[in-house]
Amino acid sequence: MNKSETIEVIIVDDHPIVRHGIKTILLTFEDILVVGEAGNGAEALSLCAEAQPDVVLMDIVMPGMNGVEATHALLERYPHLKIIILTSFPNQEAVQETLEAGAVGYLLKDTPKEIIGDAIRSAYAGRTVLTPEATEALIRAKTGPPKLGYDLSDRELEVLALVVEGLSNAEIAERLVISPNTARNHVSACISKLGAANRAQAAALATKYQLLS
Repeated sequence: MNKSETIEVIIVDDHPIVRHGIKTILLTFEDILVVGEAGNGAEALSLCAEAQPDVVLMDIVMPGMNGVEATHALLERYPHLKIIILTSFPNQEAVQETLEAGAVGYLLKDTPKEIIGDAIRSAYAGRTVLTPEATEALIRAKTGPPKLGYDLSDRELEVLALVVEGLSNAEIAERLVISPNTARNHVSACISKLGAANRAQAAALATKYQLLS
């Protein structure tokens, strides 16, 4: 297989054993060639200047220049370079930062070798590759945490409104024509779901965050 048919890859990770393991995996693919290894982002910059790879597999947490900084720096110099983050954890901030920096993929190190190979080919072809864990983390980063009270049922919102009015459990039961036990259970559910210490704090949170508007 000649150079034009081969995807040339650099592995960037501060652990030699990890680099060796990844290289061993990539050796099983005829169309992928490892042309260098680096222990941090600074080494990757120097190495890419010499090797001119097609794809970089980049760890995030490394001494000196980390993966996010290296991704920024490399793409400033080599805008057509394809960078795939290959790391241990789908950290929400890390996913967002690396993709904003220009990485086209985010994989975990325990990803099956066939998927790693396909990801390299996809990145080389200009497609984005994300593990399900990374996709979920990215969605959380974009949408933010769930709104307080999102899991309150319609009945619990009714009960919460009466708690805000200052009604007791017995008065709530009478107003809603339910048993005192049922009223008490609903009040307890409201307090629990809002993470409140007591009914007074639940009422204060409902008012502050306009849960009953």
